[in-house]
Amino acid sequence: MGPGILRMELPIRLPGLGHVNMYALLDSEGVAVLDPGLPGPATWRAIQERLGQAGLKTKDVHTVLISHSHPDHFGCALRFQKEVGSKVIAHHRFSFGPVQASQGPEVSVDDLSAQHDRETTENGAPDLGPPPAPVSWGGKTPWGGERPRPPLKRRIQWRFMKLLGKGFLPTITHPVEHGDELRLADREMFVLHTPGHTGDHFCLHDPETGILLAGDHVLPSITPHISGLSSSRDPLASFFYSLDRVAEIGGIGQVLPAHGHPFDDLRGRTEAIKRHHDERLETVKEISRDFGKPATTRQFSERLFAPRNWGSMADSETYAHLEHLRLLGQADRHEGPDGVPRYMAG
Repeated sequence: MGPGILRMELPIRLPGLGHVNMYALLDSEGVAVLDPGLPGPATWRAIQERLGQAGLKTKDVHTVLISHSHPDHFGCALRFQKEVGSKVIAHHRFSFGPVQASQGPEVSVDDLSAQHDRETTENGAPDLGPPPAPVSWGGKTPWGGERPRPPLKRRIQWRFMKLLGKGFLPTITHPVEHGDELRLADREMFVLHTPGHTGDHFCLHDPETGILLAGDHVLPSITPHISGLSSSRDPLASFFYSLDRVAEIGGIGQVLPAHGHPFDDLRGRTEAIKRHHDERLETVKEISRDFGKPATTRQFSERLFAPRNWGSMADSETYAHLEHLRLLGQADRHEGPDGVPRYMAG
């Protein structure tokens, strides 16, 4: 790590992932932490242990930074806020609701498949903790499928938590936007808004040491999930644009991701991620030519992914790619008599 930056692995229970990296940014007043894991006592104990190994206590944490609005990145922020009085920094678009709570794993379906033996919850669903507000589960997706629903046991737990007045959503005391300057680790770092994985995702650029704190935007060996359930009209285009912007930054010698180990070839990794999606887009076109007629998102999805991966997550990624092609003028969308959109690409 760079001077004044410590990487602290926190265990998480999300499909395809074994840990999230919380980064401690040390300064003369104490420490700021970036992405304090999932909510719950197990994560809090792990945070206390990791800080203790560095000679720190939770009371030393004056600031919590949240790279984006997924629970494994902001889970213990509220506890820091309540017990320590930490200020909380996130992008001004930070929000959490049915889309984020239901969209499932953070990693792409391909990467999830490759790592499917990693620990998950008993029922195989992400352990997201309680939502902060009432959530209307179910209903139709834009591609005509059923919206992902957490299992009944988890939804009942959430309802009881709500009745007891318990939640885990922090108050963002210091919202930021692209270009903002933050004093961290006793030097200036800059906020880079990088939408794609979520609309509120941001990275931190440390020009003095050539470090990029990348969150989930650029990961060393897996790719983040790009969801069709997004506030963005074209989340894949947003992701490509954001990848290009960080790749243009000169002098980056080390990338500190939210999952996996630090790496040094930022430009090479962004190009590899883009190639992966470009190949997926070409495969979608080939499938469409093979169909020879308009097909539903589910039909495309079941050709793109192996049967064990079929379902809402695969459909969501497929829809994001189909809509990207449509908006590029490389696919046509037709509404069927059942109201379900059908696509021809190529």
